[in-house]
This record gives sequence, structure tokens and C-alpha cells, in this order.
Amino acid sequence: MANIQPHRFKTISEFHRFRNLPKPEHPLISVINLESVKRLPANEPSLAFDFYFISMKRNFNAKVKYGQQECDFDEGIMFFMAPGQVLRIEVEKDALLQHSGWMLLVHPDFLWNTALAKTIKQYEYFDYSVNEALFLSDKEETTIAGIMQNIEQEYRSNIDAFSQDVMVAQIELLLNYSNRFYNRQFITRKKASSDLLVKLENLLNEYFDRQNDSQSGLPTVKYIADKLNVSPNYLSDMLRTLTGQSAQQHIHNKLIERAKEALTTTSLSVGEIAYRLGFEHPQSFNKLFKNKTNISPLEFRNSFN
Repeated sequence: MANIQPHRFKTISEFHRFRNLPKPEHPLISVINLESVKRLPANEPSLAFDFYFISMKRNFNAKVKYGQQECDFDEGIMFFMAPGQVLRIEVEKDALLQHSGWMLLVHPDFLWNTALAKTIKQYEYFDYSVNEALFLSDKEETTIAGIMQNIEQEYRSNIDAFSQDVMVAQIELLLNYSNRFYNRQFITRKKASSDLLVKLENLLNEYFDRQNDSQSGLPTVKYIADKLNVSPNYLSDMLRTLTGQSAQQHIHNKLIERAKEALTTTSLSVGEIAYRLGFEHPQSFNKLFKNKTNISPLEFRNSFN
């Protein structure tokens, strides 16, 4: 594949520097006023994020490609992305952006040890299969804007023991209202067909759900490719083009996601979690977890105590 790999942002601070924005008030969450982003390079690469990306835009004079689909922004003004997904913004050379609105960036680690860490995956508008923005009526936009003002007010206040709980509650309220509005929108519109990434995500979720009742080991790239009816090389090449990561890296990311969920929501030992995920030896699980997060599973669990 000749496509240039996307520019991947592991942290919210990296994205702020990329857009020449001030340092975020919090390393795991950020609220950005879009009026502070006036210009984008005409040849900007695709962008991939390791955090949730929610935006509400007005007067957006640019084209957006989300995954493999052109995103409908002719009417829609609200847009959602999950970690690992890819966005490409195409603007005319020397064009001045006229948009207004805001972006809300939330790293998954901000949600761990909360109920939202698990339920956020159930909101369908984070899927690639939904390739249109959310159009809001004036009344709906007022509702969403009010919630965002609450999040921004808490975000810019001095952080205390209640800050995370308040912001998580407001984020969940924002997502629930968005879910209601999306369901209304899709009464008369059909979703686009699922693409390779959606099928891969569903397949990995099903595999790890079954792991709780079996010991079939770690999923291999060949196993995933066979289930998707493609070759392992094609699968990895396609994923590198779309996300900048190989199939093996996707499997590892899903492993870490499931591990963090178990570490923060169960009392299982690190060894029990390792076996449930399919590792033959807990040491291998510890090594992978530390390689991906820079801390051990036990250190990650203790950080929430």
C-alpha cells in the first residue's frame, strides 16, 4: 500500500502542540474553542487519536474523510470518534477556516474505574459504520451547548477530589442526549455498511467475551484474518493504511483495554486476569502491559486506590 501512514496522537498534549494551542488544563481531558484554530495545512496527513474526539461545528468549510467514508457535514454539526480511528480533513490551499464551536477530547484513562469506561462502547455513533454527522435542531443544540459549558467550567476550575466525578457525569449526560438525537435522526436515514475495522472490533470483542468461559489462548492474526475472509498480509496492510498500526498491534491494544477494565472493575488477581485474557504465563502479560502503558498492571490498579 502506497498511502502515507496517519499522524498518530498518543496524548492530548501532543495534539495541542500540533495545532499550536496552549497546554491543556488536564493531561487526560481538554475542551478546545474551534475559533482558536483558524488555518489548516492543505496537505495535512490523516490523523489518528488514542483518545475520544467529540466536536460540534458550525460553518465548517472543509471536507472530512472518516475511515473509508466521506462524512456528511453539509447539514450535520456534531461528530464523534473513538480511539484508534482515523480522520482526514481536506481544505483548499490558503483557505481561512470560518468554523465555530468546540472540541472535547477525552483519554480512556480518564474514564477508568468509572461505569462510563464500559458503557461508552455501547454508543453506536462512535462506530465507523456511522459516517454522517449529527444534525441538531436549535433546541437540541442549546441542550448540548449547556452541558458543554458545564464541562468547560469544571475543566477550567481548580482540580479537586470531585472534579473527575463531575466531568464524567456531564460527559455521560452529553453522550446520552446525543444518543437520543442520533436515534431520532436515524428513523429516516440508514447507516452505511460496516467496514473492515468495524468487523475487526466486533470480532475481537466476541473473542474476549468468550475467553471468560474458555482457555483458547490469545487470538492470532491468522485467526482474525480467516474470520474476516482476508489474508493476514492484506489485513495488516489495510489496517496500517487506515490507522497506522498492524493487526498484531490492534490485538494488543484490545488486550490492554480489556486488562484495564478488569483491573479497575474486578477483584481478580493479575495472574487470573492474564489467564482469562488467554496468556499462558502471567509474566508475558506483565511485560506486554508495561510495554504499552509504562507501568505494571498492579501499579495501574493501585493508582485508583
